[in-house]
Amino acid sequence: MKLIKQILVIMAFAALCIPSSVFAQNAAEDPAHAELRQLRDGLLAAMNKGDLEATLTFLHTNCVITWHNAEVSRGHQGVRDYYNRVMTGPNRIVDSFHCNVKVDELTILYGGTTGICFGSSDEQFKLANGRNLNVKGRWTVTLIKENGHWLVASLHASTNLFDNVMLDLAKRSLGVTGVICFVIGVLIGWVISRRRKRVTPAA
Repeated sequence: MKLIKQILVIMAFAALCIPSSVFAQNAAEDPAHAELRQLRDGLLAAMNKGDLEATLTFLHTNCVITWHNAEVSRGHQGVRDYYNRVMTGPNRIVDSFHCNVKVDELTILYGGTTGICFGSSDEQFKLANGRNLNVKGRWTVTLIKENGHWLVASLHASTNLFDNVMLDLAKRSLGVTGVICFVIGVLIGWVISRRRKRVTPAA
């Protein structure tokens, strides 16, 4: 019994110590993280509004962006060209886009002017053909601080190769194609059978 009481006392003491250590950690948080949250919120707001020029203000002029389709854009003009082709051009693929992101942990800082951040995304696409896509993705961002402002130097977006919305669409399309081919095959067989019956002379 004495041993159990000692264990309970130690556990209670540890529980009391945890909140104070958490508060101490938050109090010592690098001010850069508050600046980076402003960057995140501003960038997402601009993207979800479809405001390309506002979006570019959060990207470094020499940024490198790797999109979900593995296409790479370099610099502001590269991002602008990609956006106009996919979102606004005559052969556009996407009509509208909305994104929410979750950060796995605080940005890893290097020397106060460089950071790496990563997390997950929930993206909704309304395609030009009227179809809606919901994409669960992962992303990694490299950030740099230049002239007192944090900017996105590189961004890599990806989806699960073996479990994603495009794969599901492909499976559904394959299933529909299989059914159509089966029905066409049955109809062709029926037509051929009818013609043979007409051609066969009576006994």
